[in-house]
Amino acid sequence: MYKVILTGATGMVGEGVLHECLNSPLISDVLIINRRPSGCSNPKLKEIVHTDFHDLSSVEAQLKGYDACFFCLGVSSVGMNKEKYRHMTYDLTMHFAQTVSKVNSSMIFCYVSGAGTDSTEKGWLAWARVKGKVENDLMKLPFKSVYNFRPGMIEPTPGLSNTLSLYKYFGWLNTLLNRFAPGSICRLEQVGNAMINALVKGYSKSVLEVDDIKKLAAA
Repeated sequence: MYKVILTGATGMVGEGVLHECLNSPLISDVLIINRRPSGCSNPKLKEIVHTDFHDLSSVEAQLKGYDACFFCLGVSSVGMNKEKYRHMTYDLTMHFAQTVSKVNSSMIFCYVSGAGTDSTEKGWLAWARVKGKVENDLMKLPFKSVYNFRPGMIEPTPGLSNTLSLYKYFGWLNTLLNRFAPGSICRLEQVGNAMINALVKGYSKSVLEVDDIKKLAAA
């Protein structure tokens, strides 16, 4: 039985991963950290509402004793200047990761990145360079393992509350992608199960594209 920390539970991906954790017999405890209450209740679940992810000093002691962190918190770069996007993506993620790595030895860290992330950090897309730097620098921290998830288009889990409108109204696109470009789309439940299996079984790659996520989810 494993204990995990999860961020982003009030977003679509985080809620979906949380759903799989709460339903998994392999996970005994889930600590979610949000800027606002999730509204979720479960015997496995503990929640911390904390508004400033750049300063975790007041909650650091509560982050001890966990086997993994499933980092699903993220922001869109649309309409955001480069400096703010970097601050909200790179600085925030690295500060959180440094904190949990300091208080948990042998922790697994799973980071939701994105398809098209630039591992070279030299491409022309600013968001892809930032995500690439996050991935690269996470792997320098003293975690047992780091897994960077690049899920591409995601099919939402039916019945959850935080599905983005884009995904609600473009089900027909999911059908087309599954038929003609299956390497570009996966189900949200597969992302959650792949994270759980990364914790329990490990994986041979640190960067997981869609096909890797599907393979690990079924392991």
